[in-house]
Amino acid sequence: MDPCLSVVIPVFNEKATIEKSLAAVLSQPMVQEVVVVDDCSTDGTVEILERVCSEDGRLRLIRHKVNQGKGAAVSTGFQNVTGLYTIIQDADLEYDPREYGRLLQPLLDGDADVVLGSRFIGGSSHRVLYFWHSVGNKLLTLLSNMATNLNLTDMECCYKVFKTELLKRFRIEEPRFGIEPEIVAKVSRLGVRIYEVAVSYRGRTYEEGKKITWKDGVRALICIAKYRFC
Repeated sequence: MDPCLSVVIPVFNEKATIEKSLAAVLSQPMVQEVVVVDDCSTDGTVEILERVCSEDGRLRLIRHKVNQGKGAAVSTGFQNVTGLYTIIQDADLEYDPREYGRLLQPLLDGDADVVLGSRFIGGSSHRVLYFWHSVGNKLLTLLSNMATNLNLTDMECCYKVFKTELLKRFRIEEPRFGIEPEIVAKVSRLGVRIYEVAVSYRGRTYEEGKKITWKDGVRALICIAKYRFC
């Protein structure tokens, strides 16, 4: 597969996983470029990023001077991609870059304009973790579907792949994790073809560095309502 994919990686204090994550992303043959947006890390992540970026010309590092949140980092990344397609990749190894090919296939076949990953369909493996997180994810997906008239199974999934040209048709406003319902709401109004593809998931515990909290769930509820009517 020819290189055609831009990968946007928002990063904040991921010293333990960032180098391994970048190696996994760069090993995929369809990756044209990787835009890493460091959101003012303070744990030594930046030093690792500077070293790795100097070793591979496909890597570009953009640094925020102050911490703004995942949404702000993704927005910065979207403004700097040049590939035909763009995917969001977390830096914590919860999602597997080896699945890029499967996510891209509906786009390459000409069937889709946007492909969303789902941890809840198909036979892909996932780590068993928090019950109430899964309940919250399904509830938020249900409410999002009611607002957008889509039939998604996993609105909160990180893996979202776009024809890059579509990124010019909406602007990310949410600075933190509210980007998931925001992006889905805005894409749903573009009249584009949306597909879901099963992905595996190796979730982290809070002791391992997971950052999302119940407050982000409350914000997601607000975003579902906000972007339904705004």
